[in-house]
Amino acid sequence: MYRPELDSVAGSLTITALVAMLPLLTLFVLLGVLRLAAWKAALISLAVSIVVALTAYSMPVGATLSAGLEGAAFGFFPILWIVINAIWVYNMTVETGHFDVLRRSFAKVSDDQRIQAVIIAFCFGALLEALAGFGTPVAITSVMLIALGFRPMKAAVVALVANTAPVAFGALAVPITTLATVSGESEHHLAQIVGRQTPLLGVFVPMALVYIVDKGKGVRATLPATLTCGIAFAVAQFATSNFLSTQLTDIVAALVGALSVVVLLRVWQPSDTYVETETDDDELVGARSSSTGGAARSTGATAASGTRRGEVRRHDEPVPSTSAHDLAARDEGKVDSTGEVVKAYAPYLIIIALFILAQLPGIKGALDAPTRSFGWPGLDGLQTASGKASTLPTFKLNWLSAAGTLMLLSGLLTIPAIGISPAKALRAYGATYRQLASAILTVMAVLGLAYVMNASGQTASLGSWMAGAGSAFAILSPILGWLGVAVTGSDTSSNSLFGALQVSAAKDVGLSPALMAAANSSGGVLGKMISPQNLAIAAAAVGLSGREGDLFRKVVGWSLGFLAFMCVIVFLQSTAVLGWMLP
Repeated sequence: MYRPELDSVAGSLTITALVAMLPLLTLFVLLGVLRLAAWKAALISLAVSIVVALTAYSMPVGATLSAGLEGAAFGFFPILWIVINAIWVYNMTVETGHFDVLRRSFAKVSDDQRIQAVIIAFCFGALLEALAGFGTPVAITSVMLIALGFRPMKAAVVALVANTAPVAFGALAVPITTLATVSGESEHHLAQIVGRQTPLLGVFVPMALVYIVDKGKGVRATLPATLTCGIAFAVAQFATSNFLSTQLTDIVAALVGALSVVVLLRVWQPSDTYVETETDDDELVGARSSSTGGAARSTGATAASGTRRGEVRRHDEPVPSTSAHDLAARDEGKVDSTGEVVKAYAPYLIIIALFILAQLPGIKGALDAPTRSFGWPGLDGLQTASGKASTLPTFKLNWLSAAGTLMLLSGLLTIPAIGISPAKALRAYGATYRQLASAILTVMAVLGLAYVMNASGQTASLGSWMAGAGSAFAILSPILGWLGVAVTGSDTSSNSLFGALQVSAAKDVGLSPALMAAANSSGGVLGKMISPQNLAIAAAAVGLSGREGDLFRKVVGWSLGFLAFMCVIVFLQSTAVLGWMLP
């Protein structure tokens, strides 16, 4: 039997909360200040949380270690189980060259880089976020943008800012699943609330991307496209999360958003076309030409008369091996057959079809049949601070219906679909584990930290202490989520760290626990673009390693601006002003 005491240190809630904050402060300082590798920072912070549980909360050693192991296990299954298999599918398409085919097909939709930013970074990035998450969209879409002529720095900034609105439902809604597990709130209810918050971001993100590419004039010129995409994405995200399926939310929203733009472009085109071209002196200029007269293209030709200079690439800014030069040379004279294009899209069509089939009542029941739930060893008798039996020790092993298993099956079906040999597919699978080794260790350690903090009462102490802010806690709630993602790089990890805290604080001040828990996830999505992990992924992808600080300065304003917007939305939803928006 273990029941945490929230004021276990000197009988003071404030002192106890400050002690409980040590693991999080350790994580923040090691990552944000000392810039320690994420897996090292996570392991050290996990050790600190264990020491606090043992000394400040007098939690038994066995129970403390068991809680950490359960968190690590949950970090691998179901969370990493999804990511590993999703990255495997992507790696197979790179191995066979079908990723290049996919990139070329996107380029044919529009030669206007403002439109390309919306379709690739926002829509295709949302699909990648839906299927994999955890930095995958930023890495892939930034390389695709460079291949279409974007400067490395601009490609990275666009990819980072685009990776916001879809994040809460990313990796087949793992952040929502995790939030429901640690907070004790209904998964569907949380999805409904988040689905009434992040779509408001989705309306404006396409416009933000165009502003990054071509400032205010570009926003005005492409307003029909950005509004069409943003509204279509927002409506689809709201409708799917509230009435169809939590796991399919971003898949549907991404496809609807992309389709809406493609259809619009058949009847409307911007009055001018914007691209960045390279001049003979190896500088980049923004080339603008009449849509009827043909756009300047990234072929090395000097922009036509009337061109205004855009931002110029610094001569010391390196161009990665996957630059527009290399890819354009590789693509010269390349005409993809219909069969190759179908193969390039096949993995994603297989994934979508398989996940839709898995939601059908008969099939869903069959997949759920082998699911087993069991009490985690060493945690029997664990109670909450209120004396109720904790739900934390219950571990759900839905090995067949898990999203990661469906992703694995999709990968197996992808092998014959794209024509890769089983031997190469197996080697790609092994390479994927090696590629993600540090990420696997990081996520497992962070989830272990979260479970130790939740089981020992550290999270509850912090929540009760913060509840002293009263109704103003509704403003702090998204900021907590933002801070969690900014440090851990993952909405899933942030939800695991702060989900229970949000619920605890909400109950103490009379706010809706579900609203505050959802706000943690919705606010968290805005911290992803400034997280050290995502900045490092983006910088490495575009060949700018070591310039993460430059990237940070370019995206932090967008992060803070969107965060302020979300804080206002959540606060108003906690009052009668926008309370009607909640389910």
